Amino acid sequence: MTGEPKPPSRIRVVWRGEQEFDAGRPGGPALHLDGSGRTAQSPPDALLSALAACASVDAVEILAKRKTPVSALRVEVTGQRVTTIPRRFEHILLEFHVDGEGIERPHAERAIDLSISKYCSVRDSLARDIVIEWSLALDGEEGTSIRAAWS
Repeated sequence: MTGEPKPPSRIRVVWRGEQEFDAGRPGGPALHLDGSGRTAQSPPDALLSALAACASVDAVEILAKRKTPVSALRVEVTGQRVTTIPRRFEHILLEFHVDGEGIERPHAERAIDLSISKYCSVRDSLARDIVIEWSLALDGEEGTSIRAAWS
């Protein structure tokens, strides 16, 4: 689906000392980042967070359009990095835990798959050789399989 082009994203990053930075839209809320991971998420952790949040936004909206709204959602993300420099991600697993009355597994799986494979701009901005997989635990059940979203 295409529409009017969005204006460019503009982010300001301000160094706060040591490896700490505040980042955000000028005049908007800031996200605190810490390269050491001591006082805030590290930039790689923030990337994993952005991927999970981006995929979750669309999954929640897709299920709401089916008239099966999500009552709770949590995503556990594991990112495996290479051992060479730069230590980029080579494999990411998104474990979705979704609760909601009337949500059927095939519909939740379809919502997650569409979100990751079609709508998530963060995922689409990552290198194509990063293996991205996901699983679903619906209403407390454990997921039955891990699915490749992009490899």
